[in-house]
Amino acid sequence: MMKGFTGTILVYLSFLISQINKNFAQEFSYEGSMGPNHWGEWYHQCVGKHQSPINIVEHDVEIVELPKLRFVNFDLKIEEVELHNNGHTVVLLIRHGPLPIILGGPLTGKYQFAQLHFHWGQNDAEGSENRINNGSFPMELHVVFFKASYGSFKEATEHPDGLTVLSFLYSTSRQSNPTYDKFVQMLPMVEKPKSSTIITNFPTFDDLTLTDRDAYFTYGGSLTTPPCSEVVTWIEFKKTIPLSHNQIQYFRQLNDHNGKLLHNFRPVQPLYGRTIRLSISPEWNTLFSDVEKNNKATPRNDGMGIKIRNFSIYKIAVFAVFVIISRIVS
Repeated sequence: MMKGFTGTILVYLSFLISQINKNFAQEFSYEGSMGPNHWGEWYHQCVGKHQSPINIVEHDVEIVELPKLRFVNFDLKIEEVELHNNGHTVVLLIRHGPLPIILGGPLTGKYQFAQLHFHWGQNDAEGSENRINNGSFPMELHVVFFKASYGSFKEATEHPDGLTVLSFLYSTSRQSNPTYDKFVQMLPMVEKPKSSTIITNFPTFDDLTLTDRDAYFTYGGSLTTPPCSEVVTWIEFKKTIPLSHNQIQYFRQLNDHNGKLLHNFRPVQPLYGRTIRLSISPEWNTLFSDVEKNNKATPRNDGMGIKIRNFSIYKIAVFAVFVIISRIVS
């Protein structure tokens, strides 16, 4: 009799804990007692050693030439999407139309679009989750994909290679980005938390993101919200998407359950020895290789106490020249 009673109690407690965790995942916050500093109390992976976002220090990255990324259906218009304010961000789901697919690069297999969402701050000096050289950006776009062979997003989160996130950083521009005009003008329709609206004839993903996607950082990390599952291959593009201050302001008019949604980005997490790679086009990699052949690869000091290894200074110089040339040409 006692064993049966004990078993019932354990089942009830297990159910109660699962419900508490479910509610926390829905009601987590970015500040206070349910903010990022407390997520680990409910989800142990939130204090793991492969967490996101991170600060990317460019002179510490490993420069590589990965297979070319392939963006399938990124050039096709989408018939119908749903825009949803979930109380933490604004989420876009495809209801009718071709699903974007990503493969190649650091990925093994085909990844299918799940959703996209945004992170922003109260002003143009902050808002992005990932940082570059300790610098923040006003907003960041996360385009989330799951590995198609796993059949569903939920199943994919149970595997180390289950998800990939394409991350695009935004920069402020004096001119509005016309591609985003229709999108941002729909945001007042989802001003309230848990509200949704439908957008028809949505722009292509090429228009919404970037067509220049040759240079990107990649690393192994996690979801940036509970349950913080460490199953994400991050692909962080180096080039930014320009938006005007007024266009970004539309996002800051959205509400969560406590008022204006002005801060929905997680602080950067420790690297714990993880390697960040910068993938570049074959042309740039050939130039880097030629520079190294013409110089000795022995570490040395440059006379000012700066230690140089693998000629990263030369690589950065060549990279900078090509960035300048590409901007002049464009």
